[in-house]
Amino acid sequence: LVLELNQVIIPTYGTLPDQQNLHTPEWVDFDDKPDSLFFKDGQRRIDFVLVYEDESKKMTHKRSDRKKQKRKRQVYESNLINNGLQLEATRSVLDEKLIFVKVHAPWEVLCTYAEVMHIKLPLQHNDLKTRHSAFNWFSRLFRVDENIIKPEQEFFTAPFQKEHLSNFYIQDKDTFFNPATRSRIVHFILSRVEYATKNNVKKFGISKLLDTGIYKAAFPLHDSSFRHQSTDPNCPSERYLLYREWAHPKNIFKLQPLDFIRKYYGEKIGIYFAWLGFYTNMLTVAAVVGVGCFLYGCLTKDNCTWSQEVCDPNIGGNIIMCPQCDKVCTYWNLTITCESSKKLCMFDSFGTLVFAVFMGIWVTFFLEFWKRRQAELEYEWDTVEYLEQEEQVRPEYEARCTHVVMNEITQQEEHVPYTACEKCVRMTFCTSAIFFWILLIIASVVGIIVYRLSVFLVFSAKLSEHISGTEAIRKYLTPQTATSVTASLISFVVIMILNIIYEKVAILITDFELPRTQTDYENSLTTKMFLFQFVNYYSSCFYIAFFKGKFVGHPGNPVYWLGKYRNEECDPGGCLLELTTQLAIIVGGKAIWNNIQEVLLPLVKNLIGRYSAAARSEKVVPRWEHDYHLQPIGKLGLFYEYLEMVIQFGFVTLFVASFPLAPLLALINNMLEIRLDAWKLTTQFRRMVPQKAQDIGAWQPILQGIAILAVVTNAMIIAFTSDMIPRLVYYWSFSVPPYGSHSSHTMKGYINSTLSVFNISDFKNASKPFSPWFGNQTTCRQAYRDLRYPPGHQHQYEHNIYYWHVIAAKLAFIIVMEHVIYFVKFIISYIIPDVSEKTKSKVKREKYLTQKLLHENDLKGVKKTMGKIADKIIKGADSTFRPKDE
Repeated sequence: LVLELNQVIIPTYGTLPDQQNLHTPEWVDFDDKPDSLFFKDGQRRIDFVLVYEDESKKMTHKRSDRKKQKRKRQVYESNLINNGLQLEATRSVLDEKLIFVKVHAPWEVLCTYAEVMHIKLPLQHNDLKTRHSAFNWFSRLFRVDENIIKPEQEFFTAPFQKEHLSNFYIQDKDTFFNPATRSRIVHFILSRVEYATKNNVKKFGISKLLDTGIYKAAFPLHDSSFRHQSTDPNCPSERYLLYREWAHPKNIFKLQPLDFIRKYYGEKIGIYFAWLGFYTNMLTVAAVVGVGCFLYGCLTKDNCTWSQEVCDPNIGGNIIMCPQCDKVCTYWNLTITCESSKKLCMFDSFGTLVFAVFMGIWVTFFLEFWKRRQAELEYEWDTVEYLEQEEQVRPEYEARCTHVVMNEITQQEEHVPYTACEKCVRMTFCTSAIFFWILLIIASVVGIIVYRLSVFLVFSAKLSEHISGTEAIRKYLTPQTATSVTASLISFVVIMILNIIYEKVAILITDFELPRTQTDYENSLTTKMFLFQFVNYYSSCFYIAFFKGKFVGHPGNPVYWLGKYRNEECDPGGCLLELTTQLAIIVGGKAIWNNIQEVLLPLVKNLIGRYSAAARSEKVVPRWEHDYHLQPIGKLGLFYEYLEMVIQFGFVTLFVASFPLAPLLALINNMLEIRLDAWKLTTQFRRMVPQKAQDIGAWQPILQGIAILAVVTNAMIIAFTSDMIPRLVYYWSFSVPPYGSHSSHTMKGYINSTLSVFNISDFKNASKPFSPWFGNQTTCRQAYRDLRYPPGHQHQYEHNIYYWHVIAAKLAFIIVMEHVIYFVKFIISYIIPDVSEKTKSKVKREKYLTQKLLHENDLKGVKKTMGKIADKIIKGADSTFRPKDE
């Protein structure tokens, strides 16, 4: 709703109306009470604070601009007063140029807008008995002491209506609306009050005034310092309690006080920390299984026959490998890859297969149990019917509603911001912009691939010369490793740069779309950002996992990129180890980058601001001025926290077959992340405007999409990236007759059987190496397992029967694994309902009692009214028929 309550507007930025028609805030001096949350009279609570710089002392703008800014501000403040808000202005203690305007919403204003916003408020105490879990005694060990943070009282609630005021549980008018609700109502008003018109377009809302610099800040107050309790006896010091019992690092193993977080910061913050805590707890199971599978790989690596053959000087030492690039690369010995083959045995084991299947099922349990937990929170936090009843239209949407259409349901006229044709044009433009940026990312990935191909030539020719005297370094720093690490680092830098640019583009596109509600806006932005981030973060991993080394030809007939760059080859053990390296660099670099961005930057900014105010230690500073010097939370709120965790969720699930320790690293990171985010909110940032939220929004379907895709990617990693299927085919079919010469199933001879032979005389001039051939051998082996017939065979260099057996086994494995896991996922989803029977009963019981209570109270009111009318009628009848006394 756009407010129409006697607002004074500057017409087309013209002359200011008579100053006598404008209401101005009451000016007062600071009363030296640093912890006070009230106006100077000590009665009216401060619900919001606006900060501006005195226009007469500004030196950065022209005088005419300063006058315009002052007029707009004065009109805006006058309109706030016209809408029932009370304002009190105080000059800054530390900076005379700053003015703090404190805003208070009286009882009548709160009641009016609580009804407009459909805010649910308590009717009576909840009489439903809570059944405690059998593990309640155990969880109590990790909970916050109930004597410190008392549990919230449970009430039956209903959307507020002034006409039913007597039905609500009102013990004290000053506490009936808690501080979070009061701030939310005031922000609703601030976002819709007008301050000017230009070309018949209304200008309104605190957001635009902040963007244009008329106001420097607008925020609700923290209720105390986080370091100590408030000296004001009327202040509960909830911020101090949150810091001590939640944000402090000592609480890393404690459960979060979610109800208390929700009470102080609102449902939107509460649901984020509830989800993050639930995700972290579920990661505990995945981490334990992942560590078990990794330990299995470590314990069995010494029994890895194929790795032993690579390291054996009599087997691997006698195998000469063909050059991996044209001309400048040399022949090399297979034993060079001994160390990498040992590492690969730890990750490419049977335990990896078990873990990949387990994670496909784990993610289903995680999502299904989260839905149940989310349904419980919806009931407990009164957001069950939030979207249908309570969410308001965005003021930016309302301001553009100039077209009239007929509502098909109500058959009444309503205003919309654009016609159907304009909507199609907007959607087409936005979709095109998104695809353009995705293509830009793909172009950057192609650039990284070209870098890999070109720099490998340089490392192959130069690296051995520079480190020839250091055998220990040469053992580990191979051309493949150097290329992989440097390409991963460059990829990480490109990812971060594109992120910064695309963030601004995504916001502009979403603003242009003009979504109707804040939830629609956030969901639209979330979808765009994640689609971009998905391609940005995961494209290099998909390339290594599914494309690198798959289309390389053979030494006599290699495949070239763009007709110039020879395709990359994997190590003889495959690209799995390189994929693990890529994941470690991106995930590790991303975690470090995010921590610097999220923690160090606001901390440094606050320290600079603190030391720049040299007089701070000498003067008593009010609470609103302390909060002003904290960092603003930003328009996107917790968007980046969600994005960071969902990207991590993708790495943990999509590529877990290559790195079983990923859930353990994610668990450790998340345990720290919860406390870092809590510390950041309570100590470094201004208090957020409390907002309602029913669920985690568009992130829920994104998580479900990742869970479905993860089954496919892990199956394909095991089939095409790891060496598991070729080993199994060799063990069961090609180690024994008719294809093999061993009497029993064994892995012996696997390396010799899978590295195809190539005659060096078949090299073309374009790819023939400069370095001379050594020894009497006339053949070399392909540096990757391509399974081709040897030279001299009638089908030389064509794929042999072993290759086709492996391809068939890989495809069969993918189909079987996918169908088994998807079937189990379907069964789990069917068995576990999204809402538990216990929660359903609570919701139904609350609706029944709420309707009954309101109905009974209405009947009582009617009876009471009718009784008075009946008494009057009877008295009137008695006086009419009673005989007159003579």
